[in-house]
Amino acid sequence: MRLAELSERSGVSTATIKYYLREGLLQPGRRVSATQAEYGEGHLRRLRLVRALIQIGGVPVAAAREVIAAAEDESLDHHLRLGAATRALPSAGAPAEDDPAVATARRSVEALLERLGWSSGGGLDMHNPAHRRLIDSVAALARLGYPCDTEQLLPYGQLAAQLAVTDLDMVEEQPTPTGQIEAAVALTVLYEPVLLSLRRMAHAEESARRF
Repeated sequence: MRLAELSERSGVSTATIKYYLREGLLQPGRRVSATQAEYGEGHLRRLRLVRALIQIGGVPVAAAREVIAAAEDESLDHHLRLGAATRALPSAGAPAEDDPAVATARRSVEALLERLGWSSGGGLDMHNPAHRRLIDSVAALARLGYPCDTEQLLPYGQLAAQLAVTDLDMVEEQPTPTGQIEAAVALTVLYEPVLLSLRRMAHAEESARRF
């Protein structure tokens, strides 16, 4: 397809597509003349992925470029390539080590991971943005006096483990490694709002049932 059709099918303006091409977020098309190129279904999938990262996930252009680069870096193992999207999403900085609530949260999170049997070797260390955010969130609960010890956190971790199986099953349905990486990015960016929305709707249903 030509640029105009790519724009129409993707819902992304031609000016934005050209910007993504300049920034290295979209691979160049096949040149058919000095001024024109053709694009295929792979370009359309990539464009939708970039749009999900930047417009829905709030990922900065530079970080989105890193996700794309990691997804294409065959020197990385498949696990690291699949995790590129999670590491690029906006996240909090490192928790303050001199905060007593952070120390309490860190102990709770470490005990939780041990109960769940999750290994730090799988990427669950302080270099993982999700790990840092979890500690920050648990610390905020501790400061306000809400229950947040291992027993209170365990049901959330167990549900997350079940969801991870569902997510990775969906990823594995893609027939190629590149397709799996694109699916992992889309699931990370697009399914988290789905999960949050369903949780809030479930709260409303349970509240109506109880009260």
